[in-house]
Amino acid sequence: MTDRYRTVGCGELTAERAGERVVVAGFAARHRDHGGLVFVDVRDRSGIVQVVVDPSSAPEAAEAAQATRVESVIRVDGQLVRRAPETVNPRLATGEVEIRADRLDVLSPADPLPFQLDDANVDETLRIHHRALDPRRDEMTNRLRTRFEITRAMRRYLEDRGFWDLETPVLGKSTPEGARDFLVPARLAAGSFYALPQSPQLYKQLYMLAGFERYYQIARCFRDEAQRADRQLEFTQLDIEMAFVTEAEVLELVEGLFASIWREVAGVEVPLPMRRVPYAEAMLRYGSDRPDLRFGLEIADVTELVGGSGFGVFSSAASSGGAVRALACPGAAVLTRRELDELTEFAREWGGKGLAYLLLEQGGGVRSPIAKFLSEDEIGAIRAATGAGAGDAVFLAADSADVVARVLGALRPRLARRFELIADDAWAFCLVVDFPAFHWNGDEERWEAEHHMFTAPKPEHARRPRRDGWNCAKPCSGPMWWIQSVT
Repeated sequence: MTDRYRTVGCGELTAERAGERVVVAGFAARHRDHGGLVFVDVRDRSGIVQVVVDPSSAPEAAEAAQATRVESVIRVDGQLVRRAPETVNPRLATGEVEIRADRLDVLSPADPLPFQLDDANVDETLRIHHRALDPRRDEMTNRLRTRFEITRAMRRYLEDRGFWDLETPVLGKSTPEGARDFLVPARLAAGSFYALPQSPQLYKQLYMLAGFERYYQIARCFRDEAQRADRQLEFTQLDIEMAFVTEAEVLELVEGLFASIWREVAGVEVPLPMRRVPYAEAMLRYGSDRPDLRFGLEIADVTELVGGSGFGVFSSAASSGGAVRALACPGAAVLTRRELDELTEFAREWGGKGLAYLLLEQGGGVRSPIAKFLSEDEIGAIRAATGAGAGDAVFLAADSADVVARVLGALRPRLARRFELIADDAWAFCLVVDFPAFHWNGDEERWEAEHHMFTAPKPEHARRPRRDGWNCAKPCSGPMWWIQSVT
């Protein structure tokens, strides 16, 4: 027997080590008493391993194992042996082996659990109330492990290319940025406040002025704004600054960074160079400056084809300088009236006045409230422009070009999910380039700086599109060009 808490991690035990004497420590993840042998799965950060206790050879260990509650902290001393072929568990990295325990010590007994850790439907409020237990769930553990692996891959990649990891202050002066600052009272200066950083923007540029040339920081940022699914009060972002480089070198560095992350973390080889998609093309074909390219459903401009039709919505949009665009979805002619009404309401939430559609039946007919306003030639031209065939549906939006792009750009992924057009293992990377620096404000008749922001209409309860390019769940880059990966 050894007096060490452990000699090896639970997840490090493989068939090649069979016959070794080992000591492991961790949480009792599962407990099974088969009337003779007692089985306990022990889990630590490295993984999980099965422990077998035989009362005939280790009565004290068996007694301790029988009394052990799930999630108690235990220490096991025993011999690693191969499992019988019929008991091998291929789902575990340690599934070919088990520990025959000679000794089992309960280091910290657990109280009865408020919820089962393998229950996927636990109420979030209950999970948060028992936050110390929540990260033990496999889902949370895997997320934290993935985050660590991504961070490690970023550090390796950048430091191998001459970047220094430099810190910037957390307490500083309030500066105008895109959101409100969090303020911290200065104890020794009544009435004065520090501001927590929305980003390390100014400080990292000081590093450049000082001549450090290649800087990176995995920076904690704070923004006092309403929380949403894609907005948090605090978040972490990767900041990079480079000197004496061209745009092409920056793009090459960043696409290589994402390729390195996917290779190390996901085991996926990302083809390089990534596809370059000009901003104007992305907005026209996909209705988004962060397009999901894992599926088709490309948008077609049919303004010239239907601008002179008898349907007033189309002709009015065309004559006022707007756009009429169409999106064909394979197999969508089966949508019910209720589903079509839901899609129309969805379009309104994204700023559209409505959503027109053509359901192309197998026999060649067309079901649509607007079909009577369109000639056969116009319907045929729409089918040709979108590539739609029998059994498909064509969705059309007419308004200003910005509104049409926003509506159909939001509709694409919704339809792709509804009709399962996205493969689970699909990855599609691209660089969206040539972003406009300014846009024309027709109301005020002046040029304004372009922020690349989609804003949703009132009322406030309507779904709000996210602002592109910041604190993304999916990787993205800086303000003048974006990198989009789809997960």
